[in-house]
Amino acid sequence: MLKFWKRKKPAEETPAPAAAPAAAEPEDSAVPATAAEESVASPAAAEGPPVATPTEAAVEPAGAPVAEAVPAKRSWRERLAGSGFARSLSSLFTRNPALDDAFLDELETCLITADVGVTASTELIEKLRRRVDKREFADAGALLTALRAELVERLKPVEKPLDTTGRKPFVLLMVGVNGVGKTTTIGKLAHRFRNEGRSVVLAAGDTFRAAAVEQLQTWGTRNGVPVIAQGSGADSASVIFDALQTARSRGADVLIADTAGRLHTQSGLMDELAKIRRVLGKLDAEAPHEALLVIDGTTGQNAISQVRQFQQAIGVSGLVVTKLDGTAKGGVVFALAREFGLPIRYVGLGESAEDLRPFDATAFVDGLLPASLGGRG
Repeated sequence: MLKFWKRKKPAEETPAPAAAPAAAEPEDSAVPATAAEESVASPAAAEGPPVATPTEAAVEPAGAPVAEAVPAKRSWRERLAGSGFARSLSSLFTRNPALDDAFLDELETCLITADVGVTASTELIEKLRRRVDKREFADAGALLTALRAELVERLKPVEKPLDTTGRKPFVLLMVGVNGVGKTTTIGKLAHRFRNEGRSVVLAAGDTFRAAAVEQLQTWGTRNGVPVIAQGSGADSASVIFDALQTARSRGADVLIADTAGRLHTQSGLMDELAKIRRVLGKLDAEAPHEALLVIDGTTGQNAISQVRQFQQAIGVSGLVVTKLDGTAKGGVVFALAREFGLPIRYVGLGESAEDLRPFDATAFVDGLLPASLGGRG
């Protein structure tokens, strides 16, 4: 029989004045809370529905979405120009190379070192090689046009925007290892949904990482959305169950649940995620409606193993690839598309909330290729 803890009635709080988000904090950094919560003891970990009374880090204000100063939106090419893939391709094609085996070998090396993957790179180069042998290309520019078409073709099948309509609340479970930008991505998604006129509730389900709850509370205050939380070390499934109850009672459109992000090789994390799915199913048999895995674009081929592990544990239904504007090589997006075929819902192209963008295969490829090719950028 479960032992129920006596809970204190949470203090009612008003949200702090909305402010523009600062540069996104590293996922593992401590972030001071701007809206303190009253800690609440967690019930014993159990598969049955928890009966906790949630506490909130912010109360959703009535009226229009939170206004903020929005920086000028930069193009995909501006954001991706610094990637290793873009630099290598630019260097390779701007010297007007001869279309011979040596050039194709260099192009293959460029693809492989950009994390496109050996198999995918070899397949692509062999296809281009056959066309070169048939003298289908007048010059390197014509081959570059063909390369663009091939790359876009490989990404189009995973260009599937997230659709949160048809279910209320739509339960979005965010998963990923520590350091990938998961909590920051949640804050940016909340910003996007609020600006689209949808009501949002956040669940602070990462109860193990230091300052994870406080970091989510900070994003909740910035976006003017409630954050449902319990004390540090609370049962994650209990917190998210509470949040779903709250979202349903308020008629919220979207519930975004944070989760712990210990190393994906630790079976304890995967067991916890499976438990969250089972507990949510007690309120909604279809929840979570989306299990969104956040991948750090700088991790290269290690991203493949992360997707495989999380897919086995919880059944990932979509991906977010972050940090593509920095040192990421960029090719991992192609490797993920080929290996899993999972929808890439969003990509992170910078620190501002506006830089979390729905994935656009054509814009992404054009952003990687030399500007002389044209495209939308």
